[in-house]
Amino acid sequence: MIGLINRKAEEYRALDSIDRRRFWIDGLLNNMLYILMAVFIIFTAVINKNFVSPSAIANIIMLAAASLPMALGIGGCIVLTGTDLSGGRVFGLTAAITAGLVQNRAASKLLFEHLPDTSLGWILAVLVIVMLVGAAIGFVNGFFVAKFSLHPFIVTLATQLITYGIILMFFQINGNGGGPIGNLSQEFKNVISGPAIQFAIAGKNGGSDTMVSIPWYVIYAFALVAVMWFIWNKTTFGKNMFAVGSNAEAARVSGVNVFMTTVLVHTLAGAMYGFAGYVEAARLGSITAATGLNNECDAIAACVIGGVSFVGGTGKISGIVLGVFVLRIIFVALNMLGIDPNLQFIIKGGIILAAVSLDMRKYLVRK
Repeated sequence: MIGLINRKAEEYRALDSIDRRRFWIDGLLNNMLYILMAVFIIFTAVINKNFVSPSAIANIIMLAAASLPMALGIGGCIVLTGTDLSGGRVFGLTAAITAGLVQNRAASKLLFEHLPDTSLGWILAVLVIVMLVGAAIGFVNGFFVAKFSLHPFIVTLATQLITYGIILMFFQINGNGGGPIGNLSQEFKNVISGPAIQFAIAGKNGGSDTMVSIPWYVIYAFALVAVMWFIWNKTTFGKNMFAVGSNAEAARVSGVNVFMTTVLVHTLAGAMYGFAGYVEAARLGSITAATGLNNECDAIAACVIGGVSFVGGTGKISGIVLGVFVLRIIFVALNMLGIDPNLQFIIKGGIILAAVSLDMRKYLVRK
């Protein structure tokens, strides 16, 4: 970091007055989104002191951890200059499958009868099942994108609709009639959303202490971040992914299997959606057909805010993590400021538009 700062300082000193002005202007414009968000966060903290309370910070960490797997998955699709519109529905389907498979066997209304009692082995088996379901849908996406040179937007839009149809049929199983799937086993909740870390915050003026808990899925999410960082930065697959995203034809000439790389990126993304759906079932405790609606939009926004470029071949896991946290902080701040929930959709759309516009500007300047 110090070496980078020194190098930037040397580059700045080598510029003339006109180039120095351009240096500052470009720096401000390229980082304008972060600057505005920082101002907004400070403003919220001043207006509502609870925004920086330990419980609020813990809540932001939990929300970010639940969102990370989807963003980590869809980030690879964006690196390939694509996207994935099916992510939210795959998330919803895998959450529903998880809920159906880990219902309390003593519940009066079960989606699947004659399943084994929930044990650690069964809980892990369900995770494998839903990640395979997500990976299968991702494989379909990647296959059609790579084999027939179809645009990911069209392919994933089609699989989004197909997956939604499967969700609606799934909720009709065993006379469920489209109702929510709930009554999940306590063992499952304990392993996923049960407290992993607990600490007490002393109350003010002699008041009672406040207990703050960090659930297990936060630990799992950051372990997943470490795994994805290794895949992106230390494996041949990761290097091939960035090569294909930068220039698919040049990568093909260099010996990269573009077809296999594209399929694997989408398959891995689907597996990440499955993991996210699995966690969501434990977080909510009751899953409906609407679960996961538009979740891919938040994941895409987080990736773009974190520097994963739609022009392809650019992105870092650390940037995705930062983008997820920034987005979650903003959403929590909007709620604490009492912003109308309907207006929040407009703000989310504006954030995405601004992030993509600034990303394209940086690309055009480099070009």
